[in-house]
Amino acid sequence: MTGGSRLFGCIEAGGTKFFVGIVDRDRVVLDRARFATTTPEEILGTVEHWLVEAQQKFGALSALGIASFGPVELNRDAETWGFITDTPKPGWRGTNFGQRFQTKFGLPVGFDTDVNGAALAEARWGAGRDQTVSAYITIGTGIGGGVIVNGAPHHGLSHPEMGHFRPPRHVLDQDFSGTCPFHRDCYEGLASGPAIEARWGVSLSELPSDHAAHEIIAWYLGHLTVALQGILEPGRIIMGGGVMETPDLLNRVHRAATLLGGGYFRGKPDEIIVASELGDRMGLLAGLALAMDASGET
Repeated sequence: MTGGSRLFGCIEAGGTKFFVGIVDRDRVVLDRARFATTTPEEILGTVEHWLVEAQQKFGALSALGIASFGPVELNRDAETWGFITDTPKPGWRGTNFGQRFQTKFGLPVGFDTDVNGAALAEARWGAGRDQTVSAYITIGTGIGGGVIVNGAPHHGLSHPEMGHFRPPRHVLDQDFSGTCPFHRDCYEGLASGPAIEARWGVSLSELPSDHAAHEIIAWYLGHLTVALQGILEPGRIIMGGGVMETPDLLNRVHRAATLLGGGYFRGKPDEIIVASELGDRMGLLAGLALAMDASGET
């Protein structure tokens, strides 16, 4: 059992793996586990069981925070609040997630997308600190992003889907049709990890540094950051995900955004486009930020 600090159950639900942990309000991770994403009933049951045992070990939780792959329903007034909705992931469409955990544990549940949760954590404790507007973009299996305005995630009719609008095509990338099942050549369909492997057979980091793929992908990501500047003029655009681990990619994005922005925007790309500061704690801290908000913790 722990002492006086409040404890939170934190879940990062990804399309291939789940992370779950017990974290206190000072961001100390007391315990954590990783599970492969299988069927909804199997993995959600596994996570519930883990949290029950964790409470027996560490003490009662104050709230739960769930940062989930999407799309998800975020309207608290909707009958399907907390559900995963029209996901292409087989077997997961219409899955009750947030409400299920709220009923099971009888606790406040903060529920949002994984990228909105990550954006919130970065704004609170990472690279987006002290910014009125900040954005987080992940480039990995898909491309998604979250936006924080005045300390809260931006929600409209739903959550942002910034990976799903179309950039102009790079002059050396005219023939690839794109991998997105909905839009083909949107940002996700052109610059995500699967899109890279569909063209060139390997990940971006496995290609030689002088391969044209590096400039092509940086050009698309530079377009995305310039689009965000035009719409939001954020103080930080934080980039994460597996593709961004490619050596020198962030610098290439800086150069592409500088060229494409033409010096028009106030934010200079090499100052506002930055790497995540939270590293491998990102997912659990995303859950922590959502859980703390749900419980009224400051």
